[in-house]
Formats: sequence, C-alpha cells, structure tokens
Amino acid sequence: MKRYLIILLLLTFSIPGFAAKQQKHPYDYFRIGNTSDVNQLTQPGTVLMGGGTDVDEAFTWMCALSNNGDFLVIRATGTDAYNPYIRQLCPNGNSVATLIIPTRKAANNQFVIDRINEAEAIWIAGGNQADYINFWKNTSLQTALNERILQGVPIGGTSAGLDVLTQFIYSALANKGVTSAQALADPFNQYITLDRNFIVNLPVLAGVIGDAHVSNRDRMGRDIAFLCRTHVNGWSDQPRGISVDEATALLIDTHGMGTIVGSGNAYFLQAPGAPEVCVMGSPLTYENIGVYRINAATAGTFDLWSWLGSNGSEYHVSAIQGILTSDQANQSPY
Repeated sequence: MKRYLIILLLLTFSIPGFAAKQQKHPYDYFRIGNTSDVNQLTQPGTVLMGGGTDVDEAFTWMCALSNNGDFLVIRATGTDAYNPYIRQLCPNGNSVATLIIPTRKAANNQFVIDRINEAEAIWIAGGNQADYINFWKNTSLQTALNERILQGVPIGGTSAGLDVLTQFIYSALANKGVTSAQALADPFNQYITLDRNFIVNLPVLAGVIGDAHVSNRDRMGRDIAFLCRTHVNGWSDQPRGISVDEATALLIDTHGMGTIVGSGNAYFLQAPGAPEVCVMGSPLTYENIGVYRINAATAGTFDLWSWLGSNGSEYHVSAIQGILTSDQANQSPY
C-alpha cells in the first residue's frame, strides 16, 4: 500500500498543471479569444483618454489600427475587467489580454516581454502613475514598449496611463495628488513631483506634459503650475500641455492629427516663455498661456506638429499671484 501511495504522490507532483499552481509568477495574466499568437501588419496611433467612463470609439479605432491582432492591456494593479469590454467592441480581434505587472521583477520577466512583443495594440490602464514610474521605468518592459511603438503598434492610455505617454510626466510620487489650489499657491508644493522620458518613441508628444480628469477635478491651475516647473527645470523654453476631460479621448493619427471623441473637451496649452514668478513658497504668476479647446461634439481637429487647431475655441489663461483667470467672457479657465 505504501508503495502505491508513493507512486500516486510522485505522479501528482509531476503533473504540469499541479506544478504550475504551486509556482507563483511575479505577474498575473488573463487572456480571452484565440490562445495562439498572430502577426498582423499594424498602423501607428496614440490615444490620450481623460479617465472616468471609457470611450468606446477609442478602442474600436485602436482595434482597426491593430488589424484585428492581439490587444494587450497592461497595468500595475487591478483586474482583467477590460478583457470582456474590449472583446465586445472588437469581436474580430485575435485576442484580448491583461497583464498585471506590480513589481520591477515582473517588468523584467521574459514572459511579460514576450507578450508585449506579440501585441498589435497596447493599452495602459488607469491607476497610479507613480507605480508605472517606480515599477516600470528603466526596465525591459519600458524598452519593449518603446520598440513596439517604433515598429508601428498603436498605444493608448487613460488617466495614469495618459500621464506616462507624454514626454514630461506628473509622476505623483508623493502620498497624495496635488490640487490646483495647492499648486497655484506654491508651484514647488511637496506634492508636485515630475519625471520625463518614460515613452521616448512618441516624438509628437515631445515637450508636452499631460493630465486627465481636468475640468471634472478642476485641474487647470495645477496644469499651469506644471508648465512653469518644466520651464524652470530647463526642460522646455515654451512648455506645452494636453489636458483631457473625463469620458473623452484624443486620437492622434500617424500624421500627428488629433481628433476628439467622447463627451467632453481636450485642452491644448502653450506657454509663451518664462513664467513671471515661479519660485518656492510664493504664489504662481504665469500670464497668457494659450489654450485651444476642442469639444468632442464639434468635429474639431488639432495638428500637434504645427500646434494649430480647427473648429475649436482659442483663449488665454493666466495665473496672477495664485489666482487663475482667463480672457473668456466668463473668465473661466475651461
């Protein structure tokens, strides 16, 4: 009897499925659709989504650019909730998968890199951009993402995923996010932490800092402070920003032309040069920031190379001794 028990135990532990359950991977991976990879010819494109409710049109656009290949969602925390949502929008795609990559060990794992290298579309979910900077920057994952972009794979992100796609990044490394009131009162507030160059192969977003949830969370003030800091840091002589409302997405095609889908606005900010007052401990004064606003309902476009828009509204926003105003009739920054 003992002999049979020993044989049974040996067989049990030799079963691959059992062994796999015992081994904890540094990542989590969920996939629906075809389990076999396909190699499709893709077209470049970039999506900057402002958080909140996801915009269906942005995902169908990316699916078309992917030529119905393998759609990969990457995130540091969360679930695979995107899988059925994207699958419903892209029923002809080969697969939809989610990789949860919560550590630098996971971001250097060969399985993770292989899945990125096989993807025909890549989506960076929302969450906390500090995780993406802490866990993904200067890893094999970062290298693989940039290589896939260079190879013409479309990429997009929402909320924190938007933030890390522009050259300059509000990294949110402090224990809470900065508000507009705090940033305008002191543009060197402890909660303003900046980074740069996570994604380096999107030249159309060079010199730009992005932000999401903008009018919904009244973030225009902090966005002006971010521009002042990128100038003071010596990163840009004329800083630019792209700020996107919730339930809204900016679709940037291979020619750098952006269109807006969803239900809100996208704001394209252009600083004229150096801020008047941008010093630690003092209220911000930064005048005549050019804003071009496009609403999703107006069929407006924005050329990111020339930084010119059509079918939108143009105005100027100023921070004067920490108070935000604009030259619109209602003086609203939005």
